[in-house]
Amino acid sequence: MKRSADQQSSPSPAANKKQAKMVEIDENLHSRQLAVYGREAMRRMAGAAVLISGLNGLGVEIAKNVILAGVRSVTIHDTADVRTRDLAAQFYLTEADVGRNRAEACKDKLQELNTAVAVHASTAELTDDFLKGFQVVCLVATPLAESKRIDEFCHKQSPVISFIRAETRGVFASVFTDFGPSFTTFDQDGEEPHTGIIESITSGNPAMVTCVEDERLEFQDGQLVTFAEVQGMTELNGHKPIKVINCKRASFQLDIDTSSYGDYARSGIVTQFKEPKTLVFKTLAESLADPGEMLLTDFAKFDRPAVLHVGFQALDAFEAEHGHAPRPADKADAAALVALAKKINEGLAEAARADIGEGAEKVLALLAHCASGELNPISAMFGGVVGQEIVKAMSLKFHPVDQWLYFDSAESLPTGVLDLGADEFAGDGGRYDAQIAVMGKGMQAKLATMNLFLVGAGALGCEFLKNFAMMGIATSGPGCVTVTDDDVIEKSNLSRQFLFRDWNIGQAKSTCAADATHKLNAGIKINALQNRVSPETEAVFNDKFWQGLDLVINALDNVNARLYVDARCVYFGKPLLESGTLGPKCNTQMVIPNMTENYGASRDPPEKQAPMCTVHSFPHNIDHCLTWARSEFEGLLEKAPSEANAYLADKEKYIAAIRANPDAAAREQLEKVVDVLVGDSVCRTFDECIAWARLRFQDYFHNRIAQLVYTFPEDASTSTGAPFWSAPKRFPTALNFSGKDASHASFLQGAAILKAEVHGIARPDYASDLVAMGAKGDAVVVAPFEARKGVHIETDPKAEKKRMIVAAADDESLIENLIERLSAAQLAPGFKLHPVEFEKDDDSNYHMEVIAGLANMRARNYSVTEVDKLKAKLIAGRIIPAIATATAVATGLVCLEVYKVVAGDKKIEDYRNTFANLALPLFAMCEPIAPKSLKHENLAWSLWDRWTLVGDLTVAEVLAWFEAKNLRAYSISCGQSLLYNNIFPKHKDRLDKTMSSLVGTVAKMEIPAWRDHFDVVVACEDENDEDIDVPLVSIKFRGN
Repeated sequence: MKRSADQQSSPSPAANKKQAKMVEIDENLHSRQLAVYGREAMRRMAGAAVLISGLNGLGVEIAKNVILAGVRSVTIHDTADVRTRDLAAQFYLTEADVGRNRAEACKDKLQELNTAVAVHASTAELTDDFLKGFQVVCLVATPLAESKRIDEFCHKQSPVISFIRAETRGVFASVFTDFGPSFTTFDQDGEEPHTGIIESITSGNPAMVTCVEDERLEFQDGQLVTFAEVQGMTELNGHKPIKVINCKRASFQLDIDTSSYGDYARSGIVTQFKEPKTLVFKTLAESLADPGEMLLTDFAKFDRPAVLHVGFQALDAFEAEHGHAPRPADKADAAALVALAKKINEGLAEAARADIGEGAEKVLALLAHCASGELNPISAMFGGVVGQEIVKAMSLKFHPVDQWLYFDSAESLPTGVLDLGADEFAGDGGRYDAQIAVMGKGMQAKLATMNLFLVGAGALGCEFLKNFAMMGIATSGPGCVTVTDDDVIEKSNLSRQFLFRDWNIGQAKSTCAADATHKLNAGIKINALQNRVSPETEAVFNDKFWQGLDLVINALDNVNARLYVDARCVYFGKPLLESGTLGPKCNTQMVIPNMTENYGASRDPPEKQAPMCTVHSFPHNIDHCLTWARSEFEGLLEKAPSEANAYLADKEKYIAAIRANPDAAAREQLEKVVDVLVGDSVCRTFDECIAWARLRFQDYFHNRIAQLVYTFPEDASTSTGAPFWSAPKRFPTALNFSGKDASHASFLQGAAILKAEVHGIARPDYASDLVAMGAKGDAVVVAPFEARKGVHIETDPKAEKKRMIVAAADDESLIENLIERLSAAQLAPGFKLHPVEFEKDDDSNYHMEVIAGLANMRARNYSVTEVDKLKAKLIAGRIIPAIATATAVATGLVCLEVYKVVAGDKKIEDYRNTFANLALPLFAMCEPIAPKSLKHENLAWSLWDRWTLVGDLTVAEVLAWFEAKNLRAYSISCGQSLLYNNIFPKHKDRLDKTMSSLVGTVAKMEIPAWRDHFDVVVACEDENDEDIDVPLVSIKFRGN
């Protein structure tokens, strides 16, 4: 078959490598991805050409993820034409494409995902010459014989062409990887190397290293470490990586003899050395016969990979023999597949054989049932898995699958699926036929009428909406997907949130996502809102709204919002499917009413934060420096001007509030206002802004450090006689400004420009000239530093905030002096400042120049390794690492659980919670945890229960209701208010009052007209005076 001109040849590997070195990565677009891969890995990806052959649902998912990742080119290849049934999983095909080539039909839409990636479509024969132009070849649903031929060719090339073969069959999936006879990954897990601050090192063999106990050491026996900054035992600095043994919480031993080394004196940093790992891959033909150890995905299915290894080979043999896949619910076809699988199994070496007993035969029968179908959730999940394997092959980052991965979600199938009869799975020629072939007509009808609430329209939300459209959710009758998100689209979203394009930047996420989803399936009904789901929007998401839902799916990126939605789902008894991602990791949790625990039942421990004295005076890593830099940026350029504007808006009210509470905090607050309105920070010209920035440099990086060293000299001791400057403290050095130092000049430039912005001062042309700005900084006259006695510098880690003030200050009198200065100021009517709110994703605004400058100069003070602007942005901007592949895996896993929820007859052991780490790779699937159950006599309840009392009841009637259940209710509260407690004599007067009246008069709560009930917490005792936690109580006082 003739190829088009752009398909005749591809650049050589050497040309690709050269182009990778030249490529410029758009850091605003890929910032979240850069946080996962790093520049070097992304540059490798940018030089790679990828072939994806087979553009069914799985193929287009893989292509989407690889294109979003930012490779040089992707060629999508297919010789098949579009059929209507392809629309069940191939989201870039429409009814109008039926009859067109599948690759050509979706090429333009794939190109829109990332215009920096060249996307080609091809129908060419996969000859050796054609294959040579690619660094990675991925075959999707390609027959085994052809796959073996292509893999054999790729395996023999130098350099090797990485080969991947993948296919999905209903709820089953298979992946094979061959990255050649010698493939080296330079970072197996993607985690930052573990470090420790050294406290002591002994001489001997083995040597004992003890670290400060600020944080638990994460080293493991057998790992390698390197040393730096060690004083005394300097032989360790620059030593080749050393193996560690006997690792403990704060110590470990070195597998070397240090007895001939110098005696350890002080300081030092130990860092994990991440060893490259070289893997040897077998060809597909070799690995079929000898698969080795296969990756396990489900703890309940230890024997499943071996069964599916022969099962998928049997499928290929069945199709080769019969010319079609086994038919749904066809017992004869299933029996034939089982027989083929047993025959193939017998031909394997004994160690590789599966145990094909009755259970395995049922699995093979289910595989036969699914063989002709295609499900979007499996395609989405494995589009992420395979997309990540392609990225590994190109980037040399993370550990690839070695070499087989099999997966199934047989629990998602209808209960008794093999006994439902062929008619249940017969399609009608429509777009959902490939799904009906697996899940049946009954499931399709239920999906179509679902009322589903999707909270969030970001990366997860976009993937979910695409999946819903393919699955046919909310396409009939009362079915509706309500999606809400109060955020707007930013450029950095485009590398993951694939429904958005650059022309959508600034628009509402939910609306754009809904519009894009309608293009994937015009039949889906979506109600797009821009409301945050919170207590403040309960009039929007009211009781009627929650009661009408069939399912809630979270697509959120913060814990507090998740907890609120979780609480609402528990309250209204609605199933909640939860998921989240962090870099290459993802997790899913199923929250099923009366069956599982809720999301809020377990919490991650809070992140450990450095003490304020460490951040302000004794930083010992770049995170401390960046935390301080972000705080100073906001204090100088946002909070102080905002505080001044609050004063200017209503001077009398502001001063009255200060005088009402004249403490140190009020004085410090007022000092900031005085400083920016009438003090030394007032700027009227751009030159004054330069002088201000130069003096800030002097204060931060010279004077404060010089004062610290004066107060605590290098030989200072603590009250116990120990050296003051012992680990983890680092002895600092004051900096002297030089306009010729690019880092000094960059800080001064950014700070002066932003200061001018605060005061509304025009920026002159020379402001963009770094050399000119540096020279102007050198010209600023700076008073020499003079050390002060009696300055208190906080050294207590438990202190809440830094104090660097002269002792015994009279706050009240100082406040009056400050007020007097403000009152005397001559400010123009309507004058106000322009606070600068930190925005990390705009490279033209100088925000990151200032923060990186602040952090790096502070790092230089303390001999901490400096960072570039990207790393500073990731840390100071608190950017959460994110990649499209992990998002796809998470949403695919969740949507497999949707089938179970919709079926309505599944048990807890049928559901799966999952933690996956695509970097390792690791899949840990297990059944959810059941909720804690409480009992009293013949009553039993869990967190899912809520006791509802009907009627406008009095307190006495509520007490009697509990008494009838042998529970003594002694206290009733609503919100923060106590409505009744039997220890208060006056509360006896409330016994005959209605609960609703007390809610109004005591709790001061106004119940909205649309709500027919209110909730109270009742404290109870049993007959033994033991407290019993009873469910929340709802008093339905309206509409009885």
